[in-house]
This record gives sequence, structure tokens and C-alpha cells, in this order.
Amino acid sequence: MTHLFGVLSTGTSALLTQQRAINVTGNNIANVNTPGYSRQRIGLETALPVATAAGMMSFGVVARGIERVYDRFLGVQIQDAGSKSGRWEAQQAALERVEALLDENGGWGLQAALSDFFGSWHDLALKPTGEVERTVAAAAAGRLAEAVRGRAEALEGLRRELDADLASALEQVNRLALQVAELNGKIARAELGGEAANDYRDRRDQVLKELSGWIDIRSCEAADGQVSVSVAGGRPLVESGNTWALRVEPGGDGHGRILWPDLDGGTTDITDAVRGGRIGGTLAVRDERLVAYRERLDELARGLLDAVNDVHAAGYGSDGTTGTALFTGTGAADLRLNPAVESDPRLLAASATAAGVPGNAENAMRLLALRETPLLRGGTATFEEAAQGLVSLVGFDVQQARAQAQHEGDMLGFLENRREAVSGVSLDEEMVNLLKYQAAYQAAAKLVGLADDMLDSLMSMVR
Repeated sequence: MTHLFGVLSTGTSALLTQQRAINVTGNNIANVNTPGYSRQRIGLETALPVATAAGMMSFGVVARGIERVYDRFLGVQIQDAGSKSGRWEAQQAALERVEALLDENGGWGLQAALSDFFGSWHDLALKPTGEVERTVAAAAAGRLAEAVRGRAEALEGLRRELDADLASALEQVNRLALQVAELNGKIARAELGGEAANDYRDRRDQVLKELSGWIDIRSCEAADGQVSVSVAGGRPLVESGNTWALRVEPGGDGHGRILWPDLDGGTTDITDAVRGGRIGGTLAVRDERLVAYRERLDELARGLLDAVNDVHAAGYGSDGTTGTALFTGTGAADLRLNPAVESDPRLLAASATAAGVPGNAENAMRLLALRETPLLRGGTATFEEAAQGLVSLVGFDVQQARAQAQHEGDMLGFLENRREAVSGVSLDEEMVNLLKYQAAYQAAAKLVGLADDMLDSLMSMVR
């Protein structure tokens, strides 16, 4: 009788275990297209043996748990690659906006404005007494100042737009940090009894991956299954169920700075320590590339203010006046045509001497000679070459950002494909497993039926 109940127990445990295995397989099949899902497999082992008349024997099979097929090191690599990819994608998007602002097509660029300016002085040199030539030269100077000033304003406007993007990005970071903290608690509670919270872990990995796309992070898992997340060289963002909310406040230059809340209630500026993710890419463009472009514009504006004004002030207008500056301002942001010249083109100093007024054009020729004089970039570039160099620099930066974004995107795709090979669901494999567990279930059912028939036969003999 004992052995018959042992057969029944073996069949029952087999039925229950194979049914659980079928459930796990079915869950894998159901989530074949679920992003971030890690394939699960059931761990089977023989039941503990017991002493029998024939010796130690086990009766049945037990499931030791449901395992998550996952490579932790690969997950860390994906986070790192996601941070790099996010950085270059953000840089590419921001630099393409700069490229559009400095577009030279359509005849409205810096080079066209410089060409018109020097061309008007060429015409004035040919006819210094011409009222039309003077009016055109004054208008061309005004357009050149407006072109330089307008691009400086556009670059500053873009920096303000990137400030808004930065604030929006930090909202996403704080939201995702709260999700990580919440999932930490769920995982810790679920695994308190020794079971793995596989689905919660998959969800947390997805959140960490998304978080790394916004800002460069470092994550470390503790023995209780909870992860700590740090940013900016080790400052905590998430620890267990606690989060540190990052925020943006204007800095000394009026642009947003990222502040991390200290434990003593103060804040620490971590802007310069953030290098990766979309936030890192946004900061790189805002604080490095746009500043470099603005310095190029300021150099061009100061060149016009110094060189052109020096030559112009040494000459004489058609009304005999001298010492008149053609441009006013201190840099690209406030470069303007002298209002006096704008209202009275006779002040344009074409003559080199008072005696030569009005027909002398020697000073106009001196000013025109500035076109071919390398005064900028350390004495290596003319005004037009400097303007072309700025546009070329932006174009080079855009091409580099595109190439890097493509490369980092390919690396991220490669790692995600590797993760899919390790943790992804193969329908062919799952269908084989399903058939295998189904056959085992049916065999176990026959074993239970056989035990039942044997018990009925035994009971009929007793009666």
C-alpha cells in the first residue's frame, strides 16, 4: 500500500510541476514582443529521497524556483552605451539647430553681408562723389552689423532654449528616479521570502536604461536586491527607497545650473560633472560649442570695430568731417552702424585728406584693402575667411556629432542584440519546451490513473 501511495505521490508532483513549467513557458511566449522582458525558466530537481525497503528512493520532482535568464554585466554595458548614445543624439540635434541659424544659403549669410559691404566700398572708391554709392555703402554696413548682431542674438536665444530643454530633461530624471526607488521596495518585499521578483527586475532594468539615456549614471545592486544609483561622480540619486531630486537654477551668466541637494539642506552645483546622456550632450553644446561660436563672432565684430573704424576715422567725409567711427558697440551683441552715418551718408570717409574732398577716394581704397588683409585668427584669416571658418566649424561639429551618434547607436543596438540572444524569447525553443512539458504532463496523468487503477484492484481484493 505504501508503494502504491508513493506512485500516486510521484505522479501528483509530476503533474503539478509540469503544469507550472507549462505556465512559465506560456508566459515566455506571451511576452515574446515585450521590450526588456527576460526569458524565464523553471528549475527542476528530484524530490528528497526517503528510506524504503529497497533503499533510498525519491518520489517525484519539485520546482526549485523560476530563474531569470539575465547577464548583469551586459546590462551595465547597455546603460553605459545608452548614456553615450543619448549624449551624441542631443549634441547632433542641438548643433543642427545652430547650422540652421548660420545658414549661408539664400544670400543672407555673414559671407554675403561682408561681400556686399566691401563691394559697396569698391563702388564708392570708383565714384566717391556719388550720392547713390554712399547710400548703398551705408546700407551695406548696416546690413553687415545686423547680420553679425542677429547671429549673436540667435546663438544666445538657442542657449536659452537649451536651458528650457535642460529643465525638462531633469523632470524626466527625477520621475525615473522615483520609479527606481518604488521598484526597489517592491523587489525587496517580494524577495524577502527567497523568491526572485523577475518581472519587477525587468521593469527596473528598463527604467535604468531609460534613465541612462538622460544622464550618465552608475548603478550598484545590494544583497537585498535594491540598487543604488549615483550621478556626477558618485553623488547619490537613488538609495533603496530614497531619491535626491535634481533641479535647475540660473547661474552667474543667467543660464541654468544643475543643483544636487546636500544632506545638510544645501545644494551643490554638479553641472560640470555631468558628461553623459541627453543632459550631458545639451550642456556640451550650450557651454562649449555655442560659447566657441560666439567667441568667433565677437572676434569678427571687434575686428570690424578696430580695423574698419581706425581706417574710417582717419579719412574725411564729403562734407569735410573726420574722426567718424563707422560702427559702434563693443562686440557682436551690440554691433551697429553709427547712427550719424546712417542718417547722413556724406559722413562716409572716402577721402584721405581734407583737400581731397569730395573727389578723393584714397581712404576708400585703404578700407577696401582690409578685405584682403589677414587680421583675424592670429593674423591668418581675412574677414570673409573668418566668417567662412565659423560656418565650416559648425558644419564640422555637426558631421562629427552625426558620426558619433551613428556609432554609439550602432554599439547600443549591438549590445541590445546580444542581450536579446541571451535573455530574449525564442519561439522555436519555447514550442519545443511546451511539447516536452505537455508530454511529461500527459505521462504523469497516466501514472496517476495507473496508481488509481491499482488502488481500486487492491481495494476490491480486500473486500
